[in-house]
Amino acid sequence: MKNDETYSISELASHFGITTRTIRYYEEIGLLKPMRSDTGQRIFSKKERIRLQLVFRGKKYGFSLDEIREMIQLFDRDPSGKKQLKKTIEYGQKKVGEVSDKIDDLMMLRTEMESLIADFQTKLTKLEGEVE
Repeated sequence: MKNDETYSISELASHFGITTRTIRYYEEIGLLKPMRSDTGQRIFSKKERIRLQLVFRGKKYGFSLDEIREMIQLFDRDPSGKKQLKKTIEYGQKKVGEVSDKIDDLMMLRTEMESLIADFQTKLTKLEGEVE
């Protein structure tokens, strides 16, 4: 990456291991707003690189692109960060609930599978005893 804190689309794509099409899509839906050179080439600032990092962090935690966009845009409207933090906490609590529900479902599935395996083992043992 360059030292002057601006990046081309290909530099960002390479840095994050994504395609330039992904970056153009994020621009299209309002997640990124790069500057343009006199020739129309996209110029991404450090702020845009950080936004892209936030997008990937949000995706890692299961936030939708709409939720991520809302959280990012809140900071633009309220530089104190209070509204962004409140919204992030709200969405985060919702995600924790969803993750907890998934964990509960998976634990129930595991219990059911362990029960089935035990039943199958009992049947197999019985069948093996009959054959001998």
